This record gives sequence, structure tokens and C-alpha cells, in this order.
Amino acid sequence: MSRIDRPDIETSWRTSRRISNGSKTLRAGVVGLGRQAINDHLPALARSRHVELAAVCDEDARAVREQETMHQVPGFDDYRAMFDAETLDLVVVCVPHDVGRAVIEVAAEHQVHVLKEKPFATNLIEAIELAQLCERSGIELMVTLQRRFNPIYTSFPQLADQIGTPFLIDARYTVHVDDPSEGWRGQTAKAGGGCVIDMGYHLIDLILWYFGLPDSIAAELSVGARPDRCYDAEDTALIHFAYDSGLYGSLLLSRFIGPKTEEIRLVGSDGVVHLERGRIRRLTNSGEVIESLHREQAWPSAAACQIDYFHRVIDGDRPNLSGPAENLDHMAFVSACYEAARTRNYVNPKELL
Repeated sequence: MSRIDRPDIETSWRTSRRISNGSKTLRAGVVGLGRQAINDHLPALARSRHVELAAVCDEDARAVREQETMHQVPGFDDYRAMFDAETLDLVVVCVPHDVGRAVIEVAAEHQVHVLKEKPFATNLIEAIELAQLCERSGIELMVTLQRRFNPIYTSFPQLADQIGTPFLIDARYTVHVDDPSEGWRGQTAKAGGGCVIDMGYHLIDLILWYFGLPDSIAAELSVGARPDRCYDAEDTALIHFAYDSGLYGSLLLSRFIGPKTEEIRLVGSDGVVHLERGRIRRLTNSGEVIESLHREQAWPSAAACQIDYFHRVIDGDRPNLSGPAENLDHMAFVSACYEAARTRNYVNPKELL
């Protein structure tokens, strides 16, 4: 059985979710009930004023039963059956990277819009083909990049304008995973790569958002953090990138180096902007804090804002800021990192496009 048995759901539950201004509430399915869906997307859908959860799907029948009982929606262990059985406006895709393409293809067949967990694709060629698919089918696809909906991160360009001429970017995103080989993320065949294409996608997005696609990239990758384990997806990456303008920087990514750190420091001739998760500061070059902005418990709010923004994208009221075309640059950056590490040469990601 592809559909998981469930109690009947009363029609009144659905009609009560219509918003007061008469606009249609969009119906969303969620494919993949892992940590990202549980912590971010399902709570965001519960908070949304414009989108309602209509179905859940995962190959793990126990996970499906738990969520369909909690949210009182139909549950499926096959996403194809979910698309056939339910009338959906959009689907949130939170699956292993190698499964994402197949889900997007079925969504496109059913004219269902897609909100997809990063990355957009497993490689640049797949990204180009998916972009063409979305254009042909007329569906909107937006990659989940919650930082773009958090005012801490949107404040960065304004503060960057106040530090003179920027010349150095120091970025890092590290977290300790005891066993980098564990699960599908340790396998390049399933994940497309390791920390660069996975967790690093968020920092790459910020670099592209704030500064654009670099003109050259060099990279060194490691799969040696746990020599007693067998895996081929990089656990650590050190990336150097530069722009023809003279701006240059480094990006350290790791699934093994603790403690958990996420930050970007932009150094200019008249000061520094230091961006961390939940805080942004402007400092003098000597380190004195000039101004600081904090935001506590922002992540659930950012995820809900992202859902509601995608609703407006589908309605045509907002531009898709993280659509297929934009994410081709992200995938060019990722591909340049892997090519630079393989060849031990500088690579221009713009030439890959």
C-alpha cells in the first residue's frame, strides 16, 4: 500500500483554514520527513496564513504514521501515489540529494510547484536540465535558503556600505559530526559531494547574494577526518575565491571541526562587518563594536516567512529570488570547487556556465 491508513478527516478542518481576505489557501505536500521537515517546514506550514499542509510522504511508514496522526492529513510511503491521490498546489521536497530530481519531475508532470531543500541539484549538468524542465512545465521552483528571510542577514549590505572599501572576506561554517561516513551524506553517489554541496550551500548562497559569483576559485578537500571509516564525501573543505575587483576571501567548511560556527567577516578600509547566526555587528578595524543587531529564536519565523513568500511567488506578486536560474550560479560555484580540488588549479566558475 502506498497510502498509509489513517482516520477520516472532517471537511470542516480544511474549510477553517481559508484565510479571511478570500484568497485561496494553497495545499502543500511534504516529501521526506527527516530532521529538516520536522524542525523547519512542518512548523512553518502550521504557522502559515496562506498555505496548509495537505499530505505527508516518506518511505519510512512509521514516520508517516506519526506525522499524519499529529497533523491529521493523509500519509503516503510513495510520492508518486501522493501526487496521484491528492490535489496539491506545491510540494516541499526534503529528500536525499539523489532523489530530488525524480520528485521534481513527478511534480512537474502534475503541475505542482516545488519548494526544495538545498542543494538545487547534485551537479551542474543536472541543474541545467532541471532548470529547463521547470521552464517547460511552467512550475515555480524555489530552493530553501532561510537566511534570505532573516533580517540579521538582510542587514548585511547596509552595514557593508559603511566600512569603506572592502577587500577581504573570511567565512566559515563548521559543525562536529562524530562519524562523517554515517548515512547517505557520506556517499558522493547519493549526496553529490560532502560539506561543499550540502551544508556549505548556505554560505555559498550568502557569498553570491552579497558579492556575486567569483572570477576564480581554488579548493582543497579532505576525507581524512576519520581514517577508520570508509566514505568519499568530503568532511572538510578550504576554498579560496577572488574577484577581478580585488576583493578576495576564504571559506572553511567542515562536518568534523567543532564547535558549531557560522560566520562571515567582511573587512574594509574603514571597519569590519561580522555576521553570525542570530547576530550582526559593525566594528572598527581595531575591534571596537560600533553597532550590533541581535535576533533570538528567528529560525521558525524565517521558515514561515519563506513559505508565505513562495505563496506570493506562485501568485505572481513577488519575484523568485532563489529559482532555477539563480541556483545555476550556486551549482557553478560548487562545481568549480570540485574541479579546482581535482585539478589543483584555479577555476573560473563563470566559464562553467
